[in-house]
Amino acid sequence: MNDQRSAQFDELIHSPVRLRICGVLRNVERLEFAVLRDTLELTDAHLSKNLKVLADAGTLTLRRERSPQRADNRRRTWVSLTAAGRNTLEAHLLALAQIVEAAPRCQ
Repeated sequence: MNDQRSAQFDELIHSPVRLRICGVLRNVERLEFAVLRDTLELTDAHLSKNLKVLADAGTLTLRRERSPQRADNRRRTWVSLTAAGRNTLEAHLLALAQIVEAAPRCQ
């Protein structure tokens, strides 16, 4: 994390499923829907719902494309964080780190 960025807690990303989605996408350019679903052990519906929320907020993009490996018309869905989404995530993670650092330590 870059400490020069300002910390900003983000309620939308902070939802456990959405935070996990962003965390997985943080270090990759893009990920296929099925890989993300299987990695997070979510149902299609649960992942789709949360991806829509993040996409509507401009945090990530969804791109559907034909798969040359398939004979039918189904499309593969690729998921990636936007530049704004990456910045929002980094600011949120910095805010979480500040919360942890400020917490009193129990002995």
